[in-house]
Amino acid sequence: MGKNRWGNKRYHTFNAHLRETFGEKIIKVSLDAGFTCPNRDGTRGWGGCVYCSERGSGDFAGAQTLSIPEQFAQVKERMHLKWPKAKYLAYFQAYSNTYAPVARLREVYEQALAEKDVIGLALATRPDCLPPEVLSYLEELNRRTYLWVELGLQSMHDRTLAWIRRGHNYREFLEGYHELKKREIRVCVHIILGLPGETRAQMLETAKALAGLKVEGVKIHLLHVLRGTPLALIYEKEKFPLLTKEEYVSLVADVLEILPPDMIIHRLTGDGPPEQLIAPLWSRKKWEVLNAIDAELERRDSWQGKYAKQIK
Repeated sequence: MGKNRWGNKRYHTFNAHLRETFGEKIIKVSLDAGFTCPNRDGTRGWGGCVYCSERGSGDFAGAQTLSIPEQFAQVKERMHLKWPKAKYLAYFQAYSNTYAPVARLREVYEQALAEKDVIGLALATRPDCLPPEVLSYLEELNRRTYLWVELGLQSMHDRTLAWIRRGHNYREFLEGYHELKKREIRVCVHIILGLPGETRAQMLETAKALAGLKVEGVKIHLLHVLRGTPLALIYEKEKFPLLTKEEYVSLVADVLEILPPDMIIHRLTGDGPPEQLIAPLWSRKKWEVLNAIDAELERRDSWQGKYAKQIK
């Protein structure tokens, strides 16, 4: 059944999807094109979401001071040591990567696509950064290359979105998502487990909403408290509860059971820069967390999509 569909995993990994699609190892090369965000420049807010690092969640991307070709060479050199025969997916990760005039987007995207062995693009952005002219260019790109657009949602609950200073609501997310789907563009949605004030039931409601939308992909993040963020200041004063490793592992397994088996799991946990991480410290050991999720699914004799048909 479902537990045997993805080799040695009980969920549909992005790595497995890429191998199915291209027949070889594909590696993401994280890039920083120097964009900003409407939640930082005053359009929607100042300072970004409460959890967002100074690099706009692009802490593992290339150096912003370098050109796109130079960044690509820098990151590729590190990756090449482990996977010398791989091909590459250019990942514009830092800040909001559709938040610029189309001429600027075209300049940096095309530079990345021109690099040798690049098979496509992944663009991390916000649902309120998709004006008609940008959507038209994304539609063009989608016709001629392999494209993913990653949309930050984090939670379907507007009260939570306001608390984390997200700068948009769930309705606006749905509008951006449906505009991409009209153009048959692959969408990966980011969610965060452990946001302050949310119950387990509310977190699972967000997963059920994504299951109902039938998004192509999802990234599941653990809430981190990173130095230099507004969240760090709040945590210093309030010390709000963070998920334990055991709670997180159990929650991820619950979420996977809800999500349809054809949905692609791009990520199951985050790993903030160790020197910036305040809490939870157990998240530093990423592979231990991933192994614990595998073990929990095996303990339950469960897999991605086991209860998906029960979700309406």
